[in-house]
Amino acid sequence: MAEPVEKPIDEPLDRWGGWGGWRGWKAPEYLKRGSGPNDLRLVAGSAVLGLVVAVGAVLAAGPWDSGQRKAERDRAAVLQRAGGVHHEGADAGGPEPAASAPAVLGALGTTTGLTAPAGAGDLEGALGPLLDTPALGSVSTAVVVDAATGKQLYARGAATPMTPASTVKIATAAAALSALGPAHRIPTKVTLSPDARTLTLVGGGDPTLDKADLRALASDTARSLGKAGAGPLRLAYDTSRYTGPALHPIGPNENIAPVSALMADEGRLDKSDHGPAARSDDPAGDAARTFAGLLDDAGVATRSDPASGRAPADGRTVATHLSKPLSALVERALTNSDNDIAEALARQTALKAGEPASFAGSRRAVTARLKALGLPLGGARLADGSGLDREDKVTAGLLARLLALAAGPDHPELRPVLTGLPVAGFSGTLGGRYTATSPATGVIRAKTGTLTGVNTLAGTTVDAQGRLLTFAFLASGTASAGDAEDSLDALATALTRGTR
Repeated sequence: MAEPVEKPIDEPLDRWGGWGGWRGWKAPEYLKRGSGPNDLRLVAGSAVLGLVVAVGAVLAAGPWDSGQRKAERDRAAVLQRAGGVHHEGADAGGPEPAASAPAVLGALGTTTGLTAPAGAGDLEGALGPLLDTPALGSVSTAVVVDAATGKQLYARGAATPMTPASTVKIATAAAALSALGPAHRIPTKVTLSPDARTLTLVGGGDPTLDKADLRALASDTARSLGKAGAGPLRLAYDTSRYTGPALHPIGPNENIAPVSALMADEGRLDKSDHGPAARSDDPAGDAARTFAGLLDDAGVATRSDPASGRAPADGRTVATHLSKPLSALVERALTNSDNDIAEALARQTALKAGEPASFAGSRRAVTARLKALGLPLGGARLADGSGLDREDKVTAGLLARLLALAAGPDHPELRPVLTGLPVAGFSGTLGGRYTATSPATGVIRAKTGTLTGVNTLAGTTVDAQGRLLTFAFLASGTASAGDAEDSLDALATALTRGTR
């Protein structure tokens, strides 16, 4: 039996409006700019989500263009009307804050009533006892960084390599964004052989390809062929863009499909779009057979079942589908802890680096990209892109500093790493954690990680001084996932409260 990994999301996706909002996402202008001090305040402001300006938007529209994105845009507009983050100037008007918002608003605006920023001693007193709880197992490490200054505010075992579980997706996402840029799209193509007798569906590595996308490809193919598509054609499918083993080292598992350059709906055999699900053992073949039926509907007859084979080098491309931008794929991977997308991101990074698109090639490419970003890689081993492999090792220092880098002014291309993080009490794998009365609800944005005996949490929060903090908490040897999660949430909440 496969060991448990990330918990399924407790709430159905339709609470967030499905993928409709995600499909229409466009990055707000303030997320496209480099981050100066005020921009960092906006990043911090985005963490409070609907608690400040648009709770209703979150519930109505979804985390991709939607709740998170709309709340961030609305907050930016409110701050501009109010004269900036210090709320100087005329009354901004706009929506009333939620009842739970005053403490959050205080943290983001004026610092009246607050003492000087917390020092290492203050954080030791707040975090030390929480890290020592038996619920966090035999080893627990922690790092807290001030995102604006890059200063490490707290560390315990900062350089100790630990199994990160799904928090390794932060590293995978950052490497892909750094290598390819947030606007990159993954192509799926249809080519016609020089003798006009064979069509080939060529996978580019987009795991989010779905039946609607295949239908559009079939329609475009029919239009491009015109009269040439009147007679029966052979149909082949090409998965050669990826190499190496298709099965993840954990083996057949409901948390990930065989890794293929061609698949539809992540190889899911039900109608789900996130969380564990029964998976196809031949996702490429299934996608090709679905495409064959859609070609027939579009008026292009095929002779027999599609067969695997390489597209001719001199073939003509007759139709192309492009995935959503890499920024959107990253956000979906992080919010829902999507293992299939994470492995695709790692392989796209490998292809960019000229490495084989395999587990081994991805490991080398992602590691090299993180090294180029100047991150501390001592003891790191990135065995896969998703965190399902127990051979993965990272340090709390690496994750916390990577998140701070994503918030800083020098690498705006990494911003989707922050905007894709689940929001406490609202979205993704944090949707069912934190209570409505917790000061951390809507403020903490963090990636979760869960394997048997391993529990992790890494993300951002805003403290009582209005500072955007990045943190990473890694624990191993845990006996109860629920108790460990409660303890990790308590650690992040302690940061959010800050000191007065």
